[in-house]
Amino acid sequence: MIKLATSRLRQIRIVSLAATGLLLTSVAVATPSSAQEAAPAAAPQAAASDIPGVDEIRSSPNLRQIANLPKQAPFDTTAALNSDMAFQGKYAFAGNYNGFVVYDISRPSAPKITAQVSCPGSQNDISVYGNLLFVSTDSSRSDDSCASVAQPASVKESWEGIKVFDISDKANPRYIKSVETACGSHTHTLVPGKDRKNVYLYVSSYSPRAEFPDCQPPHDSISIVKVPVKKPTEAAVISTPNLFPDGGFPGSETGSATTGCHDITAYPSKDIAAGACMGDGVLLDIKNREAPRVITQVRDTVNFAFWHSATFNNAGTKVVFTDELGGGGAATCNETVGPNRGADAIYDITGRGDARTLAFRSYYKIPRTNAETENCVAHNGSLVPVLGRDIMVQAWYQGGISVWDFTDSRHPKEIAYWERGPLSASEPITGGAWSTYYYNGNIYSNDIQKGLDVLELNDWRTWTANLTRFNELNVQTQPGYLSW
Repeated sequence: MIKLATSRLRQIRIVSLAATGLLLTSVAVATPSSAQEAAPAAAPQAAASDIPGVDEIRSSPNLRQIANLPKQAPFDTTAALNSDMAFQGKYAFAGNYNGFVVYDISRPSAPKITAQVSCPGSQNDISVYGNLLFVSTDSSRSDDSCASVAQPASVKESWEGIKVFDISDKANPRYIKSVETACGSHTHTLVPGKDRKNVYLYVSSYSPRAEFPDCQPPHDSISIVKVPVKKPTEAAVISTPNLFPDGGFPGSETGSATTGCHDITAYPSKDIAAGACMGDGVLLDIKNREAPRVITQVRDTVNFAFWHSATFNNAGTKVVFTDELGGGGAATCNETVGPNRGADAIYDITGRGDARTLAFRSYYKIPRTNAETENCVAHNGSLVPVLGRDIMVQAWYQGGISVWDFTDSRHPKEIAYWERGPLSASEPITGGAWSTYYYNGNIYSNDIQKGLDVLELNDWRTWTANLTRFNELNVQTQPGYLSW
């Protein structure tokens, strides 16, 4: 999510740019310059009368909610936004702008809070590895402590970056280390070292300004933090590889300039990663964990405003990129914006080795109209580990949750959905599903305002997902699973 209620001036330009894109609705819809094939026709949009009422729940028959655990104080304010999630064993770890929560999900229909850690600093995106938990801080703070307060990024002594916690005792996480990174850490991606002695964090951050001492332009790089697993307090930045020596996409009236990356998804077993980098989508070779390099690069100058995140299919032959039009704070799931903007874009990976390219195939967007008070756009999702098919579940903020099949890259289709009505019928309130992931038989969704939702999917097309179990899941560190 592009920060909306922010202490950082460098976010304002991005949000303004995205908002400008929303106003330019007269721009003709066309396929991106990287592809000449037409996208399939969108599913019919629902009439305004079909929009659920405030807090009203609607769903397809094959997807139902089995639990909700509301946010607890002091995380229960409107400003305390829930964010990303990770999983380990019987636990789910959920970020919040005020800290993070550890949930016991041993009984998915009755989740419980095991621990709640107060440590303010948006977005507090989260990942886990063994007894270690990593948190991203992308809001300028007075220091690296959990008692810090907001402080302008123009102050040299301000801090932002990665925080490391020891979670060997899930009920009592201990803060053990911080690592400052250039321009902070909006998100990070955990990449295990091949020797398993180290783990690497690919830190994504963006939007430098000349008046920010620790975020100077140009910023065409990511930061790589190396963490010795047995000595995590020795974690440090080891390199800042430049992914865009040409400066990346310069920006346009409807598309963000590239000044870093928003998110990276790694597929470690295949030595590849996909970067969603504001104005560019990239495919990376990560065989050398300490020196990732760009294999190929793609742009969509017609329909994408802000390249936000990426998901591979299990075979590693496709990438789904998301466009966070409006920064996550705008109503873009409507007839005015249309089916190709604020959507997913499906790319096939063609060729081999350094000759690989990303070939555009189609867009996917939820086939429902939302209220004008509902922020809705493509956001975080994961594969449902189905054998022989490419199916993912995805969060759409107040657009709800969509399960969709992209086995045919040119003809994606929704197979299940679940949504709440708007938080308000009269005024926009930022809310809805931030991250929605499939984990060991159930779907878990971190709703910005409503807390933890647990859902059950019953569909003949996805029953084989029950055969796959993960001991640990960080969705941006994509695991492979047995397929046909």
